[in-house]
Amino acid sequence: MTGALPGLAAGRHRPPSFADFGLSGSPGTEAFWASARSPVVAPSPDGGWVALFLWRGSPARVVFESWSEPVPLRRFGDTDCWYAEMAMPARLRVTYQLITEEGAYADPLNPAGAGGDRSLAAAPDAPPQPHWPLVGADDVLPLPRTRLRWASGRLGGRRTVRVHPAGGGGPLVLLLDGDDWLHLHPATTAFDSAVAAGGMPPVTLVFLPVKDREAEFGCRPELWEAVRDELLPLVAESGVPADPGRLVAVGQSLGGLSALHAALDFPDLVSRVAVQSGSFWWSQDAVGAADPLGGPLGGALADRLREHPGLSGLRVAFDVGEHETLMLPHCEVVESLAEAAGATVRVSRSPSGHDRVGWRHALLRDVAWALG
Repeated sequence: MTGALPGLAAGRHRPPSFADFGLSGSPGTEAFWASARSPVVAPSPDGGWVALFLWRGSPARVVFESWSEPVPLRRFGDTDCWYAEMAMPARLRVTYQLITEEGAYADPLNPAGAGGDRSLAAAPDAPPQPHWPLVGADDVLPLPRTRLRWASGRLGGRRTVRVHPAGGGGPLVLLLDGDDWLHLHPATTAFDSAVAAGGMPPVTLVFLPVKDREAEFGCRPELWEAVRDELLPLVAESGVPADPGRLVAVGQSLGGLSALHAALDFPDLVSRVAVQSGSFWWSQDAVGAADPLGGPLGGALADRLREHPGLSGLRVAFDVGEHETLMLPHCEVVESLAEAAGATVRVSRSPSGHDRVGWRHALLRDVAWALG
């Protein structure tokens, strides 16, 4: 979904000088591995950056969340050092993992992880993400103490919903794809920090897990009927302080599509929305198509917005990765149509591709903005 894909750093057909990246020792020696880290980034003479990824042991390839095709690592002579150089654009933050014949792994030379098999990398000029702590791949993230057993008649099946009162609780913040924000990225810690720093009022986080993203996040009413009639009463009975009258729906990708769609179909429930990289290419015809992003810009939601002039009660924050070249035109159309329909709109771009690590700062900032 990101357009042109980068490749190996230009002109490299021989092993690089690792000293150029600030690494010392002869590659493959114990002294080298004792101080090695990965990735290491150096300025590129062509602009942007060159990132050096390292791996010790067997053949492997680097697989990125959305920015590049997988890149095979090369062996340094007859050592146990495998490496790849990548041309990295300015202002990029990306998730990656190392794939071998045995499986997928986080980078053992990188202290920044996201779950047990993912690592995070950033160009030196990527803006900071305050409130998000450094988490290792082996760290277990803290889980909210309150958990609700939700047996949904409308959606079917059972699921566990976690609830966390950041700063003592307040307006409801409904996080779609909630398990990702529980187990991969430490959202409870980040929201606690943002509230403590005065960056947002106290809020009550509701982490909504999803069983079938395409079915539940498509432009259908069942999910939001279930939230309104089943989930919110459970939250009210939980004893956690919460204000359901000021609910912020937050979603990424298909979740962002669903959150904005809910504001059109359920305005009494959803009047504040934070969307990161919404899948606004979505339409019934696009689902399953060979080129799902090649259809009409803005997809089905653009058609709805053209027929929906009365959105003066809606506050919606849009964010999309600046490296998502194919997603950007779809998002731009929906952003403009929402504003033309009367919504109060905020638009921003994150230094990432279609990647949750790039959405973290926008998540906090835009929830705070949506609450006014």
